[in-house]
Amino acid sequence: MAAGTGVFAEILDGDVYKYYADGEWKTASSGKTVAIINPTTRKTQYKVQACSQEEVNKVMDLAKSAQKLWAKTPLWKRAELLHKAAAILKEHKAPIAECLVKEIAKPAKDAVTEVVRSGDLISYTAEEGVRILGEGKFLVSDSFPGNERTKYCLTSKIPLGVILAIPPFNYPVNLAVSKIAPALIAGNSIVLKPPTQGAVSGLHMIHCFHLAGFPKGLINCVTGKGSEIGDFLTMHPGVNCISFTGGDTGIGISKKAGMIPLQMELGGKDACIVLEDADLDLVAINIIKGGFSYSGQRCTAVKVVLVIESVADALVEKVKANVAKLTVGPPEDDSDITPVVSESSANYIEGLVLDAKEKGATFCQEYKREGNLIWPLLLDHVRPDMRIAWEEPFGPVLPVIRINTVEEGIHHCNASNFGLQGCVFTKDVNKAILISDAMETGTVQINSAPARGPDHFPFQGIKDSGIGSQGITNSINMMTKVKTTVINLPSPSYTMG
Repeated sequence: MAAGTGVFAEILDGDVYKYYADGEWKTASSGKTVAIINPTTRKTQYKVQACSQEEVNKVMDLAKSAQKLWAKTPLWKRAELLHKAAAILKEHKAPIAECLVKEIAKPAKDAVTEVVRSGDLISYTAEEGVRILGEGKFLVSDSFPGNERTKYCLTSKIPLGVILAIPPFNYPVNLAVSKIAPALIAGNSIVLKPPTQGAVSGLHMIHCFHLAGFPKGLINCVTGKGSEIGDFLTMHPGVNCISFTGGDTGIGISKKAGMIPLQMELGGKDACIVLEDADLDLVAINIIKGGFSYSGQRCTAVKVVLVIESVADALVEKVKANVAKLTVGPPEDDSDITPVVSESSANYIEGLVLDAKEKGATFCQEYKREGNLIWPLLLDHVRPDMRIAWEEPFGPVLPVIRINTVEEGIHHCNASNFGLQGCVFTKDVNKAILISDAMETGTVQINSAPARGPDHFPFQGIKDSGIGSQGITNSINMMTKVKTTVINLPSPSYTMG
């Protein structure tokens, strides 16, 4: 089955994909559409509806009223529907993976993996939610000085209301369900604003929730131009929580949003610190995996290698040998390196490369670009005065900075405005823990490349890399608030015995 056919035929109107509200697939009143450009062909691949602010208002009202009923739905029933959606999503992995290949140039095998992983995430969230939310807390007053045992306090977790979920282009299915599933199990409703590149994958994924039979109005998906509905959505008084994954836009959203919980996972400049005792073969494999998988378009990609001078030559040679084995080409062929998401993205990466060239970095390969396709490039002898030392390329270009001491590496890592993940390679576990403690990042991986996952691990950034924490349990906690009921008993003088 291909995208937009079979069970997915109802989400397509002519050659334009519909948006989803009130349990129905609809066309926008504006009659306008947004084109989605295939990064490989650089031609229009799909079109989606350009929703108006008026349509956003309607969706918000629907989400608000549907949420009230959903919050009263038994927890086991919510979990049952999530399990159903997970099964449907996995059953229809092929057409959704096809969208990922065409919209964001994700290699075919990785596209299938993303959909399957997303189904697993939904099921795990359903299980975890039943456990976390089914358990409250009981406190008694006489544990605090000056109090008799006259108050019993019961606490439980209640939903926040309407959750606005904004995932990024690079994992438009997985990072959407990582927001949707915790929100739903906790009793919230959802308004999804998918990224433009990745919108059609997102609409197919939402249809799987539709087929599972969730109540009308509970899950909504609006597409459109950020300039038209972006700020309107994030500043909407009907929104009770924003869960956003992406780049700098998140900083702007955080400043404009009202007094609501924010879950923001933004950019990273994940550092890889390599000590002289490291297993260099292991490091080289992880640098390739960390720096070049999905053409480096991952917030947790290795973005700078900080290697002790004495082993730098040997490491660079090993990485160069592995870079030479990477296949470059279209995502349909399962190439290791595929086109980056857009022309503007490719131009930005090129700007960083030219700056490094001008300032004397050593090019380990020839810089090569065709359209949005950039060949993998390792830059040695990068210095702190080069932009690539600090800026996030989000492409297959990796800088190597040679250091004389570990302290120098930690200092470079901590001088960054980002703090998402980092990694350290050494055989000395004591050193590894000390360096991990000293690195100002949300997660440090020891002897492995940075990665978001498994999906139930906590995942958070500090500084410009975000606020709030993700991971299944963290997200459920983030999308609920504590409700307390206090039972006041008569004073002990009235009690029996």
